Amino acid sequence: MTEPLLSFTAFVLSLASTAAIHFGDLPDPVSGERAEPNLGGAVQMIEILSLLELKTRGNLTAEEREVLEQVLYELRMRFVQATGGGNRIIEP
Repeated sequence: MTEPLLSFTAFVLSLASTAAIHFGDLPDPVSGERAEPNLGGAVQMIEILSLLELKTRGNLTAEEREVLEQVLYELRMRFVQATGGGNRIIEP
């Protein structure tokens, strides 16, 4: 079996970048413009990463696990910041 062209870490960072675009922190790669924040889209990316963490538990290298945990922590904190303390809880 050949190695995939996309690493797990690159995949996680890609999802995190999409969340950052939804938060309005990064410009859209196509238009180059920052869109209005889309918290629903950001939450969806956080939920996807949370699901990925759950489903890959015990199957990641230490580095992959650390990257995923750090990305989730940072995105959850960004959500709290974006919602002014957050009305919605995003489960760890």
